[in-house]
Amino acid sequence: MAQDHPAKFDSATTRKTKIRDLNDTLRGNITRPGHNRIVMTAGVAALIGDVSLFRGFRKRAELLRLVRDFDTFDGDNDPHGEHDFGIVPFEDATLYWKIDYYDRALSFGSDDPTDPAVTTRVLTILLAEEY
Repeated sequence: MAQDHPAKFDSATTRKTKIRDLNDTLRGNITRPGHNRIVMTAGVAALIGDVSLFRGFRKRAELLRLVRDFDTFDGDNDPHGEHDFGIVPFEDATLYWKIDYYDRALSFGSDDPTDPAVTTRVLTILLAEEY
């Protein structure tokens, strides 16, 4: 029996695991993303309101906590096992968050999302209707 299939599976599994771990690390450090980025769409910003006011600041912190703590990954929202997408209820809205992989200059897609030295992760939080 040829052994090339298990090696390919192990390589794909290792790659997927590395990407998942890096994505989870980003979400776990959502207020300290390092060279990565956390962005919200205009619709989410309007939902939160003025963050210079306590109410808006509290809402933003609550939303970031929801994204950070999201752990209900399944085959529907995480078909590739990379923990790069989630759906969270917030206020009276449904929000999505997603992680995309860019080169460090944010000009192109990353050549290797498993390598943080060449990848900037961008976590975007958006209203479901903005998707």
